Amino acid sequence: MSITEQALSYIRGISPYVPGKPITQLAREMGIPVEQIVKLASNENPLGMSPKARAAVEAAISGLERYPDQFELIAKLAERLGVAQNQIVIGNGSNDVLDLAARVFLAPGRSSVFSQHAFAVYPLATLSTGAECIAAPARHYGHDLAAMKAAIRPDTRLVWIANPNNPTGNFLPYADIRAFMQSIPADVAVVLDEAYNEYLPPAERVDTVAWIKEFPNLIVTRTFSKIYGMAGLRVGFAAASPEVADLLNRVRQPFNVNNLAIAAACAALDDHLFVAESYELNRRGMEQIVAGLKRLGLEHIPSHGNFVTFAVNDGAAVNQKLLKQGVIVRPIGGYGLPNHLRVTIGLETENARFLAALEKSL
Repeated sequence: MSITEQALSYIRGISPYVPGKPITQLAREMGIPVEQIVKLASNENPLGMSPKARAAVEAAISGLERYPDQFELIAKLAERLGVAQNQIVIGNGSNDVLDLAARVFLAPGRSSVFSQHAFAVYPLATLSTGAECIAAPARHYGHDLAAMKAAIRPDTRLVWIANPNNPTGNFLPYADIRAFMQSIPADVAVVLDEAYNEYLPPAERVDTVAWIKEFPNLIVTRTFSKIYGMAGLRVGFAAASPEVADLLNRVRQPFNVNNLAIAAACAALDDHLFVAESYELNRRGMEQIVAGLKRLGLEHIPSHGNFVTFAVNDGAAVNQKLLKQGVIVRPIGGYGLPNHLRVTIGLETENARFLAALEKSL
């Protein structure tokens, strides 16, 4: 018997997460100069990182011989969210926090519920614990909360909700989510993944963290990877009841967020101008890309994030033609959408380059 056969069967059965193609990889494969490639595949902020965060990173380099002190970031997040410090859990990206939730609440003989076309990490985190995945049918490519409620079984210990959803961009009215929380068993944990929360129009945002007092089974997760432009530094966080946060922190690695990420995140929280600029750039870019898709006669899923998912006749074929022109978008056949592609909102020039390449690819 080989050493790999000694690994747990449910680990061997996992299909690895496939990230967006890096610019350098496409350059090697196609022989295209790096500076001529446009990457609109991974929902990154085209403005980069907040200037205040960048300055904080440069200042923190001198202290890299020391283990991280995560107190300041936890304190700032607690103050910003209006919760106690013992309700904050920080992670090496919000994916890390999602994995912590799975490790705390899932195991062989248990199940988790998520929506069809929802974020790929939900089944990955579930399967890594040996638990069973229950994918509720989507409604108009997004979450059908009634179907998700019906899918909950006696062995279900965790429900995943992404709002807005990735990769489809669908948005659930918060009144519907609150009604869902009121209707499900109190001993089923619910992860509300709000990675794209800052891209919502201010009038549509709701303080879901405040719900935790009423629903101690609620875990709200957010990230610095999107509007804050810190995807490469890997820092995210969760807010939960003190009891749930304590459990998550028991399985969290002690220094899972590094010194540079902590410094950048603390500074980014205070750079309100950068967040406002990023929001406005995304709003204009969304209008530009949606108008271009309509001009090309392509249907799209209305999005509340920093990306748009649109339909083509053959996602793989169109994606390959875009790659040959140095434009990277995200094929989402792995999400059960083989005839769709997802494009991140970029700079105005990048969006125009994408639309021109897409027209040629059709």
